[in-house]
Formats: sequence, structure tokens, C-alpha cells
Amino acid sequence: MDLPRADPSSPDLAAVVDLLGVLAYGELTAFDRLALDARMAPTLAGRAALADMAAAELGHFRRLAGRLIDLGVDPDEAMRPFIAPLDAFHDSTRPSDWLEGLVKAYVGDGIAADFYREISGALDEATRGLVLDVLSDTGHAEFVVHQVRSAITADPSVAGRLALWARRLMGEAISQAQRVAADRDALIILLVQGSGDLSGIGALIKRLTAAHADRLSALGLSA
Repeated sequence: MDLPRADPSSPDLAAVVDLLGVLAYGELTAFDRLALDARMAPTLAGRAALADMAAAELGHFRRLAGRLIDLGVDPDEAMRPFIAPLDAFHDSTRPSDWLEGLVKAYVGDGIAADFYREISGALDEATRGLVLDVLSDTGHAEFVVHQVRSAITADPSVAGRLALWARRLMGEAISQAQRVAADRDALIILLVQGSGDLSGIGALIKRLTAAHADRLSALGLSA
């Protein structure tokens, strides 16, 4: 779908570029991570499922990069400010096994998606539509939930470990999101515009926490 060009003189352009840039780098790193995690799969079917998820993330990256090019922005330059914080998050949350990788793909990515979905509220309709489409479920949530629940049924002792892992992911993801927003004034402005609330950060954290609890419940884990 061809999206209209934004007016380069728009005061919101910097915020749009920042949001598209952080999302694009997030999708690119998600592709790398899922492709690597697929090698830990205990079955070929599981490996193929994560490979499909990785392919979906790469497709999202290409769409976001294409939108940046439409805006006259070099995708590499738009992504550059977000390399350090996102790499730091992934370096600090490397899964040790297949199940931790699945929980990170489902819970960790879900937290990030919720955060950026909130920010997108102030975007123009076309760009917001692209962002929401990119942040939508790739269709593999059901696979992850089934795999984790099956593992817990087979060995209930893994539930405690995975719940602790999910809580760690939540803490690291919130810290990373706050760091990204704090370093980019345009994103803070966009967040306030999207929520319509000058004190919206606290309320946002509560919404992210509630959504996180829902995801843990779906996996059969306690918050």
C-alpha cells in the first residue's frame, strides 16, 4: 500500500521518524534473535515455526524502512540512535533455552509492542495504520502458548523458573522503554499527544503491567 508523504516542515516529523526508526531496528533485531533461537528448538516443527516468525519480523522491517524512505529519511540514520539501548536489552535478556526464548518472543515483544502502540495515537492515520499493522500479532501467539503450557504440564517445575524470567523481562523492557523515551524528546511529546494526558507515563506503566499479567495468565504462569 502506498502511503502519502508527510510534510517535511511538520513539527511532528522528528517524532514520526524516531518512532519508525526504533520500530524498524526493533524488527530487525527481532529477526536476528528469532532466527538464532530457532536453533534451540527441540523439533523441526518448532524450528520452522520460529523461522516463520523471524520472516514476519523481517517483512515488518522492510515496510518500516520503506516508509522512512518515502519520508526522505535514510533508514540507517533513523535507526542509529536506538542501536545501543535495544542491543543492551537483548544482551541482558539472552534466553538460556527454548522455553525462555518462546517466553521472550511472546511476553517481551508484547510489552514493547504495547508501549509503541500507545505512542502511535498521535500519528497521522496512514502512518498509524502501518505502525499498528506492524505491531499486530504475527499469528504465532497460539503456537507459543501451546508450547509453554504443554511444557508446564509435562514438568510443572518449569513454571516457577519461567515466571521469574517473565518478570525479569518486564523490568528490563520497562527500563529500556523509559531510556529510549528519555533520550528522545520527540517521543515523549508524541506519547503525551497520543495519550492526551500530561501525567500519562504513570498510567501507561500500569496499563503495560496489566497487559503483562494477562500474557502470563495465557501462558499458565503467575504474575
